[in-house]
Formats: sequence, C-alpha cells, structure tokens
Amino acid sequence: MKSILTDFYTLQSHEKAENGSITANIILNKDHDIFKGHFPGNPVTPGVCMMQIVKELTEEFTGSKLFLKSASNVKFMAIINPVETPELKLQLDITESEGEIKVKNTTSFGETIALKMSVNYNK
Repeated sequence: MKSILTDFYTLQSHEKAENGSITANIILNKDHDIFKGHFPGNPVTPGVCMMQIVKELTEEFTGSKLFLKSASNVKFMAIINPVETPELKLQLDITESEGEIKVKNTTSFGETIALKMSVNYNK
C-alpha cells in the first residue's frame, strides 16, 4: 500500500509477540520537507503524522485498507524531534472484529513515551 507520507519514515523491523501485539521500529527522515515548515530550525514531528504512521503500519500488518472511525485517549506526551530522536518504537495491540480493527498504540523513544492512543478503523 502506498504511503501518503512518502519518505517520511522507514520501517526498520517489526516483531509479532505471541499475544498478537506488534512492535515496530521506525526511523524518521529528519530531512523531509514537513520539518522545514514544522518548525524551521526546531523540527517537531506533527501529531497527525504520527497518527498516520500508526494507520499505515496497521494497514501493512493486517493487509487491509483502513478508514479512521474514531480515536480516543490521544495523548501526546513528549515532543518527537527527528534530529535528536529519529528512532521510534511503536507498540501496536491490534484486534479485529466484524469489519472493524481496534488498535492501542504506545509510541516511544528510549525510555520516553511520546504518544498513547486508541483508534478504531473500518475496513
């Protein structure tokens, strides 16, 4: 599936646990045009881009084209600077039922949790 965030990040690796949760390791492209405007000289990863990464990774891991239905408990807890902390770990707990996919996500760098959210997608 084609990413709307072309060249924004690279999936380095992923691992599926026995309980079905997936840990994905990505690297942000600090030179992407998005960071030239958000913000010049002090790049910050936009929250909406992080939400899109979760959607794209979930699509890749489930093999389904998804549409955001709802998001709850979206908490941005730390600034993600692509120069200082380009390597991110995304924990995705994915459950599927009746044409709907639910994802609980925690995104972190090092020991710092940057994002927590729960999202529901329709297939």
